Amino acid sequence: MPQKDSNAIATNRKARHDFHIEETFEAGIVLRGTEIKAIRAGRVNLKDSFARVSRGELYVHNLHISEYEQGNQFNHEPTRARKLLLHRKEINKLSGETQQKGYSIVPLKMYIKNGVAKLLIGVGRGKKKYDKREDLKQKDMKRDVERALKDY
Repeated sequence: MPQKDSNAIATNRKARHDFHIEETFEAGIVLRGTEIKAIRAGRVNLKDSFARVSRGELYVHNLHISEYEQGNQFNHEPTRARKLLLHRKEINKLSGETQQKGYSIVPLKMYIKNGVAKLLIGVGRGKKKYDKREDLKQKDMKRDVERALKDY
C-alpha cells in the first residue's frame, strides 16, 4: 500500500485516473482573508478544478475552499478563480504545452510548506476510455500478485 503523504491537505486522486501526468510544478497560491484558515482546517476540494493561463498569468478555477466557520462577514467566495505563483519561464512553458490538443493543467495536491500553502499542478494529456480500463486491469493484476506473495 502506498505511503500516505503526511503534509498533504487535499489530493486529487481522480486526476491520475483521467490524465497521463507528464510534468509537475509546485506553485504558490494567492489567498484572501480566511482562506488559509479554511485550508489549514482541511476544508479543500480539488476534484473538478483546473488551471488556465490567461493574460500571461496562471489561474486555478473551481478549486473549492469552504467558508471558514468563524469568518462572519469577512468570509471568502468558495470557488473564485485564484492566481497561482510561478516563474515566468514556467508559465510560458505551461502555456506552450497546453496549446497542444488534449493537454490540460490539473491540480494534483495541496499542502503547506514552511507555513505557506502550495499547489502541486501537473500537465497531463487526457486518457481515453480504453486507457482507463487498461490502467484498472494493471492495478488489479498488481494487487493480485501482492496478495499472492503476502500469502506465500
